[in-house]
Amino acid sequence: MSTLSERSPSGPASPLRPLDAEAVRAAYARWAKVYDAAFGLVSAPARRRAVFAINALPDGRVLEVGVGTGLSLPLYRRGLRVTGIDLSPEMLARARAKVAREGLEHVEALLEMDAEAMAFADHSFDSAVAMFVASVVPNPRRMLAEMRRVVRRGGTLLFVNHFVADRGFRLAVERAAAPFSRALGWHPDFALDSLLTPAERGEAEITPCPPGGLFSLVRLRNA
Repeated sequence: MSTLSERSPSGPASPLRPLDAEAVRAAYARWAKVYDAAFGLVSAPARRRAVFAINALPDGRVLEVGVGTGLSLPLYRRGLRVTGIDLSPEMLARARAKVAREGLEHVEALLEMDAEAMAFADHSFDSAVAMFVASVVPNPRRMLAEMRRVVRRGGTLLFVNHFVADRGFRLAVERAAAPFSRALGWHPDFALDSLLTPAERGEAEITPCPPGGLFSLVRLRNA
């Protein structure tokens, strides 16, 4: 059941300028050194909610798509076995350093991999989570399809992301920032409909997260 407004923002739902893998790599090579300081604080409450939801699941294998610098890795409970993937080698280097520095033995692997073409076998994981990634990848629904493929049937799929406002000043700011998507490395005007089909949206549990509902937690069962 969705708790988001069912209204769509006026105008096209799709991003104004599609990103490609090279644009994402270039953007996050720039962001890597300052990502934790620049984005870690504002994203922390939503990130904690996503990991809390994963931690409430039985022991099993977890895939974190777009693990970045590994901000979430210390938060997972130790009964889980976590694999992280990311397209940015610079971000992964920082995540690996964090794992080594903090002795995070529950992290099984950190791999450079495309979220839209994963190298894992079908049904390899019990759950998968993508935090702040849906508005980064070129084709969010292809990423979702890959997450469905690599997670067992009945498993849990979680997303935390910013979604475009449906009205007001925030919508105007997001639309104004949209032409700079390639430089930012993400889409400020990303719509929920770019990730979920209408049927999936009807089945999803969608919960606004702080600060001020800027992000939302989306939960799907991998039926």
